[in-house]
Amino acid sequence: MTDLLAMIEDARARLRGRADATPFIPSPFMTRATGHDFMMKLEIAQPIGAFKLRGAMNAVLALPEATRGVTCCSTGNHGRGVAYAAALRGMRAVICMSELVPQAKVDGIRALGAEVCIIGRSQDEAMAESQRLVAAEGLVEISPFDDPFVIAGQGTIGAEMMEARPDLHTILVPLSGGGLAAGVAVAAKAANPDVRVIGVTMDRGAAMHASLLAGHPVEVAEVPSLADSLGGGIGLDNRLSFPVCRDLLDATVLVTEEEIRDAMQVLFFEDRLVAEGASVVGLAAILSGKVKPVGPVGTIITGRNLDMQRFHQIVGGADVVLGDVTVKGRTYGA
Repeated sequence: MTDLLAMIEDARARLRGRADATPFIPSPFMTRATGHDFMMKLEIAQPIGAFKLRGAMNAVLALPEATRGVTCCSTGNHGRGVAYAAALRGMRAVICMSELVPQAKVDGIRALGAEVCIIGRSQDEAMAESQRLVAAEGLVEISPFDDPFVIAGQGTIGAEMMEARPDLHTILVPLSGGGLAAGVAVAAKAANPDVRVIGVTMDRGAAMHASLLAGHPVEVAEVPSLADSLGGGIGLDNRLSFPVCRDLLDATVLVTEEEIRDAMQVLFFEDRLVAEGASVVGLAAILSGKVKPVGPVGTIITGRNLDMQRFHQIVGGADVVLGDVTVKGRTYGA
């Protein structure tokens, strides 16, 4: 953990002026709903619209000059971050993704000049293709979560949150492969060992949650979700993000598709922010009553790169499966 903490400090210097200092703002509605200050770290303000830029850029900028190119597997935002950082360095980038990744994210990555490889219906298959490219073409793989430079880059978010609000009692972190949760937990608990860091994820295909329950990395079936960015496995040979999450997360919480939908509507109608389903799982955990705050709360609005047609259905009430919703006495989608 000490090494990761030092790497987070190095990452802050490397990312300064490129991928740092995103807004950390209060949500008046969520503050009233909880009775405690509720703060949101707006990683949607990143140049690529997602927090993944921090870890990807930190890892890519640390590579030797002679590096031939980079590759990764991604549910979309990590690939966009790697593509952006590779373009900054004039490197080739090949992004491997499954068929479950929304087209908007695929198009966004191609627009940054990266090559895109769509393979299979799971992140495990995409990961296997990325590893094949390493062996066959000499590219360097940038893991979306199990890489110390990536974890350190994401950890800069936790450092910024604690500097701005050292009185935070709880941090709610969207949980997927664990790179974000691990980095934030290391930075936050270094600032205040008593701060609670809770990983929140969807109740379908939650690989890190299932692995933590099992005590070791396990495979899970991937299914479509509003929180598509949280899909994918953590790798059976996971070296870093699993043990850090195991040792530092105070709890993990699962939220349903309906609860994610509710939170997306609340964020849009109350705070006028457009964000992916993965971004709002912290709000969903609070609104559903699964987390009951007892002090100031912070969460991370992780990304804005969503399918806008799907979003219009959610906030407009046109979704025949989920429909309108009433949250805290207010009806949305009507």
